[in-house]
Amino acid sequence: MLPTEVKALLESRLDGCEFHIQGEGCDFQVVAVGEVFATLSRVKRQQLIYGALSDEIASGALHAVTIKTYTPEQWQDAAENKGA
Repeated sequence: MLPTEVKALLESRLDGCEFHIQGEGCDFQVVAVGEVFATLSRVKRQQLIYGALSDEIASGALHAVTIKTYTPEQWQDAAENKGA
């Protein structure tokens, strides 16, 4: 799979999120940013992303997925701290 394919899958299955995808083959890093994460625990956030990709993981099209999730505020803070 290509990063653009993973991004398109996630965008079609999870509304209101912004996705940044890196990787190749069947190993990807997913960064998801959205308000939907504000009320979810870290585990629930990851489960939401894994659930959206469950068919591809089950088929083997995706093998290793690393996930980081942020609310828009957390994403902005991370970007500001990265530049500091």
